[in-house]
Amino acid sequence: MGFERLTVAAQNKRHIFETDLFANIISKIKIGDEKVKRIVADHLRTSCFLISDGITPANTDHGYILRRLLRRVIRHKINNPDEILETIVSQYVKIYKNLDLVKIKQIINEEKTKFEKTLGLGLKQFEKGIDTFTLFTTYGFPIELTREIAKEKGIEVDIKDFEEKMKEHREISRAGMEEKFKGGLAGHSEMEIKYHTATHLLHQALREILGDHVVQKGSNITPKRLRFDFSHSDKMTDEEKQKVENLVNQKIKEKLSVSVEEMRMEEAKKRGALGVFEEKYGDRVKVYSIGDFSKEICGGPHVKNTSELGKFKIQKEEAIAAGVRRARAVLE
Repeated sequence: MGFERLTVAAQNKRHIFETDLFANIISKIKIGDEKVKRIVADHLRTSCFLISDGITPANTDHGYILRRLLRRVIRHKINNPDEILETIVSQYVKIYKNLDLVKIKQIINEEKTKFEKTLGLGLKQFEKGIDTFTLFTTYGFPIELTREIAKEKGIEVDIKDFEEKMKEHREISRAGMEEKFKGGLAGHSEMEIKYHTATHLLHQALREILGDHVVQKGSNITPKRLRFDFSHSDKMTDEEKQKVENLVNQKIKEKLSVSVEEMRMEEAKKRGALGVFEEKYGDRVKVYSIGDFSKEICGGPHVKNTSELGKFKIQKEEAIAAGVRRARAVLE
């Protein structure tokens, strides 16, 4: 029996939405019937936790789950979202300290603005008879929303055609991903190995300067530079970039030893090792530690000591998607 079911039993309620886990949240929702209020409360609460875990709205993976939740809420046109979010955060922040109200509001408001634009554009294309797959891939129009609007207008949606095209789309994407970095380094030249270790230093430095919400979203390494994608909503200031750069160079100057240890995934997580947990790891993983500064699940290889890296410099930092930034850096 799960915690929420135990709560229902302990508080002698009929269902979870009558317990103190949801009652305060639902009391702030001023629109819709009881079913709508429960949907809004559940979806917004889940979204708060996803955002605080570093997930941002996207059209794939965990990001798509968050996007669907938020867009379903937005469709109900809540007139006091900030008040509801404040209630959720104040209720849970003592036991889940990563909840960041400012960040949560920012990401949800950005998604609301984006969705309203998508909705306007998508509706125009829908009226033109554009197929469901194109609406999704080109205009970011969710299949669930297409089906909902089509039902309202008495139009039948060809779900089978959509699923076949999506399957083909995923296979093409998967084939491309096999060429990219996944759990280790594709190339093994001396400079690529150095950049690989520098990427780990950069990841931890970003977390220390910007916050623990920063998680890896992608990585690409060549013998000439590194590229690192990470979760963060705002453009980095010049001061922030300088602080990150200085911290990485400080760790290089400290001549930190790089060590590797193999262990079970559960143990790696207990020790606080970072990892791209959307990826599928085996039961046993390698954990690379750079002194006491960085600890990541990784396939390697890496240098033996940070003194081998040279001077680290960030060349560029830019947005590549909502809530995702990209840093390009070199070793001089």
